[in-house]
Amino acid sequence: MTTLTEADALEGLRDALGLLKDREQVAERLLASSAKHSFDPDKELDWDAPFEEGKWFWPPELVSLYDTPMWRRMSEEQRILLSRHEAAALASLGIWFELILMQLLVRHVYDKAATSAHVRYALTEIEDECRHSKMFARLITHGGTPWYPVSRAHQNLGRLFKTISTTPGSFTATLLGEEVLDWMQRLTFPDERVQPLIRGVTRIHVVEEARHVRYAREELRRQMVTAPKWSQEFTRVTSGEFARVFSVAFVNPEVYTNVGLDKREAMAQVKASGHRREVMQTGAKRLTDFLDDIGVLRGVGRRLWRASGLLA
Repeated sequence: MTTLTEADALEGLRDALGLLKDREQVAERLLASSAKHSFDPDKELDWDAPFEEGKWFWPPELVSLYDTPMWRRMSEEQRILLSRHEAAALASLGIWFELILMQLLVRHVYDKAATSAHVRYALTEIEDECRHSKMFARLITHGGTPWYPVSRAHQNLGRLFKTISTTPGSFTATLLGEEVLDWMQRLTFPDERVQPLIRGVTRIHVVEEARHVRYAREELRRQMVTAPKWSQEFTRVTSGEFARVFSVAFVNPEVYTNVGLDKREAMAQVKASGHRREVMQTGAKRLTDFLDDIGVLRGVGRRLWRASGLLA
């Protein structure tokens, strides 16, 4: 298959969603937005304020055990403690994912014109992700919880993925890591039941991640039209496998041990929870609808996405 050039794209390249936008124009708009709406978490947030008694660290409906038999046996204090540890585990997961994303972005722009707006925005996004990772790390420390790394197996899979991923595969994984958490955070930052610091962290992340999602979506649309067929198919399979890994890594079993719960029983109840399945599928729906429209969710890849629990 002949790969289409940038000139071809500028002459009216289309996919199922319509005419693709000019890459440079998209980047210029995102750069302008970054100049107006970027934050320094060290200065923006009140890190010295104590946590408020009785407030959650994550909305209770988004806590993994919500509405399970185990949840109903737990005291309110233990439920809030679990939300504290799950917030730390999600921040830890976010750092792991953003470290992968930054490396993928560097690979993406390695051989592109450094003077282009497209590359300048990628470097701007890397700046954002550096601040986010430091913000998440500071949040974990401030919360007095452990750091919750992903399993050794998932760390090694991440290393492998960073090595073999194609460009469309990289942007599909980027969206997977960003959009499910973004959906949860959009429910979190306006929720007055939640600790003010958590709400502030999620507000910053939502505002800045909206640009990252736009950049990744526009580039993935372009890649799924212009990439060779083998690369498109490889993207479908690797994205399905990454969805499976992501859905497993989303709950760190050690949080249950650290709040005094039986880890095996808790994991079994989360797996059997209809509420939890609905939360994850709802959080992923905007993304899976988009991926379906542009041809990612096909064949083996679609079956892997279903096996991950993120696709109904």
